Amino acid sequence: MTPRQICIVDALTAESMDFAVMRQFAMRLRGLFRGGSLKKLDEWIWDATSCSVYAIRRFAKTLRQDIDAVQNAVVGPWSNGQTEGQINRLKTLKRSMYGRASIELLRARMLPLHDSNLHRE
Repeated sequence: MTPRQICIVDALTAESMDFAVMRQFAMRLRGLFRGGSLKKLDEWIWDATSCSVYAIRRFAKTLRQDIDAVQNAVVGPWSNGQTEGQINRLKTLKRSMYGRASIELLRARMLPLHDSNLHRE
């Protein structure tokens, strides 16, 4: 974090106990996804369900509804970051062309050129 961000977080933590609790839970959860164990995940969910902040309790309840997927995310090496990045790229292109282009122009912008000599003199 930048020094300015650190000051903002410190001020929010000092001003709001709920913010401090939510930040603590968020940091623990981030640590779990970066190399945690299923035991630590169970501890996190148990702690979160008894938390004083309603949003954390609700989030823990939601995680429990699909616990198999959450456990796989904690122990598995896979990420869907590439897929999400491509979806974001496509949506950005669609928004930029909204109302101005046909499917042919969208295809031309999305697909790479096969003939590299097209733009040479």
